[in-house]
Amino acid sequence: MGMKSFLMKKMLKSKLKHLPQDQQDKIIAAIEKNPQLFEKMAKEIKQLTKEGQNETAASMQVMRKYQAELRDLMM
Repeated sequence: MGMKSFLMKKMLKSKLKHLPQDQQDKIIAAIEKNPQLFEKMAKEIKQLTKEGQNETAASMQVMRKYQAELRDLMM
């Protein structure tokens, strides 16, 4: 495991600490499978928040847009 991957996992675990361990593991595995999708989603969320949208609403909008891809990754 590279240093970047290790640091990303540590950061994710701290952000997801409110979730049960099995859900944390699923999310981390999904991000590792397709990091480009999550980078693209993060950029879209950032753009929507710059345009004045609430971060939660922006996140929900983007997740709905990529719902099929997210569902496939979580399987």
